[in-house]
Amino acid sequence: MLDLERLRALNAVATYGSVSAAAEVLHVTTSAVSQQVAKLERETGQKLLERNGRGVRLTDAAALLAAHAERILAMVEAAESDLEAQRGAVVGELAITAFPTAARGLMPGALGRLAKEHPLLTVTLRELEPHASLPLAARGEIDLGIVQDWFNVPLAIPDGLVKAPLLDDVADAALPAGHPLADREVIDLADLRGEAWIAQSAGAICRDWLEHTLRTAGLEPRVSHTADEYATQLALVAAGLGSAILPRLGRCDVPPGVRIVAVRPALTRHVYGIWRAEAARRPAIRAAVAALRAAATDLGLNTPVPHGE
Repeated sequence: MLDLERLRALNAVATYGSVSAAAEVLHVTTSAVSQQVAKLERETGQKLLERNGRGVRLTDAAALLAAHAERILAMVEAAESDLEAQRGAVVGELAITAFPTAARGLMPGALGRLAKEHPLLTVTLRELEPHASLPLAARGEIDLGIVQDWFNVPLAIPDGLVKAPLLDDVADAALPAGHPLADREVIDLADLRGEAWIAQSAGAICRDWLEHTLRTAGLEPRVSHTADEYATQLALVAAGLGSAILPRLGRCDVPPGVRIVAVRPALTRHVYGIWRAEAARRPAIRAAVAALRAAATDLGLNTPVPHGE
């Protein structure tokens, strides 16, 4: 009978392309992975890995077996999820990733609630951007990812993942106190034509969204300063060095010298939880989603729940 852990080792080598990468993902040594594959070779009577320069490549037999291993591991995950659901207890381990503002704004309240209500559940949190969380969730390396997209730039969710909305987060303009528009309650995006912007570094999801949104409105973005932390952006705004667009979830204490003004039409991003379909029945995931929505409600943020969820 094929050993599950040996199949897991082979599947990791096939997925990540090397023994060392597989060892890193599995949190074991490269020697341990090599030994598992060697034992699998003896079990099957087939050569599974061949030298390829300084690395290895899968033989045809290994590629065939790795494809079966992926399906077997998915079935095991589904079985574990069903057993956990049948038992109904929120127990075990839950690995969560969250993008930075969710990690700071949502997770402390949610994790505190989970620790109080479900003391037998062990949760670990990693701060990661959505595009890094998606493949980890798809491969089952994390149990739950907290991701976001903007109303006009949807995030592509890989096959095999399901999602649930956690909250809608509105973004406002942060203007220097001396700005001509600082005393208004609401402004149109077009009013900010020619503005000097303070934004995230190039390539960040919110920076890409800002540039796309401004260009869609006929405004060419002129980014004068970059800072990835919203607190730093606010400090630069307070110094009169430009304006910024800040989601309410990411807004920290607003310093003197900054005015927060609503933008029309509303600039909204959607925050989701994502997980593998095979794990959908796990009580731990449902408990985490409930805790995240409760944390959002405590912050006064909108928490939409789709019909039938």
